[in-house]
Amino acid sequence: MKISVVIVSWNAKAYLLECIRSVLSQSMREPIEVIVVDNASTDGSPSAVRNSYPGVNLICNDGNDGFAKGNNIGIRASRGEYLFLVNSDVVVSEGCFSALSQYMDVHPDVGMLGPRIIGLTGEVQRSTMGYPSLWNTFCRALALDSLFPRFRLFGGHLMTFLRHDQTGPAEVINGCFWVVRRSAMEQVGLLDERFFMYGEDVDWCKRFNDLKWKVVFFSEAEVLHYGGASSANAPVKFDIEMQRANYQYWVKHHSRVSSLMFLLISLLHHSVRIAGEILAYPVRRSRSTSTYRIKRAVASIKWIVGGVERAH
Repeated sequence: MKISVVIVSWNAKAYLLECIRSVLSQSMREPIEVIVVDNASTDGSPSAVRNSYPGVNLICNDGNDGFAKGNNIGIRASRGEYLFLVNSDVVVSEGCFSALSQYMDVHPDVGMLGPRIIGLTGEVQRSTMGYPSLWNTFCRALALDSLFPRFRLFGGHLMTFLRHDQTGPAEVINGCFWVVRRSAMEQVGLLDERFFMYGEDVDWCKRFNDLKWKVVFFSEAEVLHYGGASSANAPVKFDIEMQRANYQYWVKHHSRVSSLMFLLISLLHHSVRIAGEILAYPVRRSRSTSTYRIKRAVASIKWIVGGVERAH
C-alpha cells in the first residue's frame, strides 16, 4: 500500500461526503486506502459513510478526543508508505495525489509536504506559516501584518508576504492537508495528543524540522478548503481551544518567562480587538457581528487571565 488517507471528522457530514468523493476520484495506479475517524458525531456522519462508501475503513470513537488523537488512531490503522492527512472540509483537485506522491518519490529527504490551499472564491489561503515568536505575535496583536502585508518584518508568523507560487522549504505547513512519509514519522513520532485542536501542526512541523526532515510547500498541487466545518459548530469553544493550544506550544518549546510574555501579548491582542469592535459598532451594518466578536474576545481574555495565573 503506497497511499493511506486519514480523515478525521466531527459533525461535518456534507463536507465529509464531498471530501471522500474527491479522494476516491483521484486517478492513481495504486489503490488508495481511505480511513475515516469519526469523533462521536451526532449528525449521522457514520451511517452516511457506511451507506455511500462501504469500502472506506470507518473508525467510530466513543467521544470527541480531538484532532491530534483522531489522526493518530487513523495512522495506527493505516498501511501506506505515504500518509495523506486530510481535513473533512477539504476537496481534493484532480491530479493532486499523483503530483504530491511523485514529488515525495523523487525527494526522499522530504518528511512532510503540503499543497497550495484555495478558498471558495479562488483566493489562495494561508498554506504555510513561520514559527511563532514574541515579535511576530506582537505584530499580530497590533494587526501590523494586516496593515503591512507585504513587509517581511511584520508578517513573520502568518507570512502574509508569500505569493504561494513557488515550491520550497517551509517551517509550518497548514494542518488541513499533510503528506507525511511514514519512515520519517516513525523517527519523529505521532502527533502530540495534548493538543486537542490547533497547535499540533506547528508542533509536528517543528519536530520534523528539528530532526532534519524537510518540510516543503508544494505549489504545483492544490486543494479547496471550506474552513471551519467542525469549529463552526461551537465557535467560541474552539477559540478557547486555539488559545489553549498556542499556550501549550509555548510551554513545550519556550521558557517560562517567554510563555508568560506570550500570554501578556495575547491579552493585548484581544483587548485591541474589543476596542476596535466598540469603535466600529455605531457604523457597522451587522451589529450582531460586533457583539459576537466582543463575546469571543472576552471569553479568550478570561482564559488568558487564568493562564497568567497558572504561569506564576
